[in-house]
Amino acid sequence: MKTKIAVLVSGGGTNLQALIDAQKAGTLCSGEIALVVSNNAKAYALERARNVGIPTAVLLKKELGGQAGFEKALGETLDSHGIQVIILAGFMSILSGDFTKRYPKRILNVHPSLIPSFCGAGFYGLRVHEAALSYGVKVTGATVHFVNEVPDGGEIIAQKAVDILPGDTPERLQRRVMEQAEWILLPRAAEQVCAAIQNSEEER
Repeated sequence: MKTKIAVLVSGGGTNLQALIDAQKAGTLCSGEIALVVSNNAKAYALERARNVGIPTAVLLKKELGGQAGFEKALGETLDSHGIQVIILAGFMSILSGDFTKRYPKRILNVHPSLIPSFCGAGFYGLRVHEAALSYGVKVTGATVHFVNEVPDGGEIIAQKAVDILPGDTPERLQRRVMEQAEWILLPRAAEQVCAAIQNSEEER
């Protein structure tokens, strides 16, 4: 039995696409994407999931009475699909410590810098790349880490460096970090975590 993965999304879903492509190519083989959940009904990531027949769910905080209601509905949705691993792929909402502690070492996030640089509250999207460029660092990259109650504070699973080039803009750098690091690291880390879960279940 493959480990069941839920991918949480808010926007375009390029990292979701990298996971779908890895599943198709067989590099993500110990796990399967069983559900895509969005907190934005207009997220293009939902289309990516529907195009390949992956079940989707939309959960909106304002309709669910805020964070607690959202997390309750999220937990119920995940349980109903038998989800074992959660991957945050451009998910623009912080999950509370109450929620994350229910899934120890089962929630993965990809962050577009080499943690501990340019991470934590307020560092997301283009802001990360703007900060790297304004600071003048020569190397940036991406990090896949487990999620806990501290934003970008969980144990690191994998990192990959990407050179900053002369003339880089935040947008150009963002694209290169995605192509050279995020889209490679995230499926690889997902496979690693799913395989470990499979092995531990087989040993029981």
